[in-house]
Amino acid sequence: MNSALPTTRLRVKVTARARRNEVLGYQGDVLRMKVTAPPVEGKANAAVVGLLAAHLRVPKSSIRIVSGERAPLKLVEVTGLDSATVAERLRLKTPE
Repeated sequence: MNSALPTTRLRVKVTARARRNEVLGYQGDVLRMKVTAPPVEGKANAAVVGLLAAHLRVPKSSIRIVSGERAPLKLVEVTGLDSATVAERLRLKTPE
């Protein structure tokens, strides 16, 4: 693994069993997301990784949940993108 790759960590609040998968935006310094998958057997976590990968245009292997696997509030790490690129690709404004 190349440690020279930029890494960005995001605090993410996930609502499982939602009507649709969506990235809602920042509330304070926490990115809010909704996923349709239930929070059982890692299904919601897999949906979070997949949704972020699609929005950020990176492979799923570039995204990992660092902490909060069994909680709504998660710490997610994105390898290969800096924080400005993450914010741009999510088309969200970071809090001022």
